Amino acid sequence: MIATPAPRLNRIYEIYVSLPADYATSNKRYPVVYVTDAPYAFPLMRAIAERVDRHGVGLEDFILVGLGYAKGENGATSRNRDYTPTDRPKNSSLADGVYGQSAAYLNFVADAVLPLVDGRYRTDPTRRIYVGHSYGSLFGLKALLDRPGAFSHYILGSPSLWFNRGYAFDALKRYAQTQNELHGKVRFYVGGLEKPTRARPHDVNMVAQMNRYAAELQAQRWRGLDVKATVLEGEDHATVFPRFVTLGLMWALPKRD
Repeated sequence: MIATPAPRLNRIYEIYVSLPADYATSNKRYPVVYVTDAPYAFPLMRAIAERVDRHGVGLEDFILVGLGYAKGENGATSRNRDYTPTDRPKNSSLADGVYGQSAAYLNFVADAVLPLVDGRYRTDPTRRIYVGHSYGSLFGLKALLDRPGAFSHYILGSPSLWFNRGYAFDALKRYAQTQNELHGKVRFYVGGLEKPTRARPHDVNMVAQMNRYAAELQAQRWRGLDVKATVLEGEDHATVFPRFVTLGLMWALPKRD
């Protein structure tokens, strides 16, 4: 774990790193997978990658980097503040606290974390894969639009497109008004159960929202953009992570001969 200062934010963030088994005996450069919510996601992703590589179709070796929370904070405090694009709307059912600092956190990731990893390890800066779930996925969309080129691939599960009355849709519309290209390979995933049911009729329809956002991206026909959305039937918001990570890694890092 690397304690990484963010002086402008007056915080220190914990960054997790896992190197490939052959790193010490190889001179090659490796793609890097960055995943948010590291305390939960980092060990799970490492286990999934190892299992897929040993018992599945195989994966290309990669460096795994977990984006941890601010030191001394719990996960909810860090992610609510760092992964969301705007303040908590008035009369919102969201928990009290600080929201809406994803722009500052994105600057920290792009200007401090990525150079730190590239400087310490033999990376391939042209192949950075971003993985996020829920708020982490919402943050990934901000990176896609606001820091083009920071990541080459995006594996985005259950994006919280509902946040602040669909703010992400408005951000995409504003981008499209001034830009004519967007570079990145994006795969969206959502659980088929992440929508209203008879028992829970007021739940957000995250399936419909994901499909709408992906369709609006595709409709722009931007040069350099590759987008696909997949609904994973039988999965809900809590269970979808292992499945979409497995599929996303197999897509982004297929075994090379």
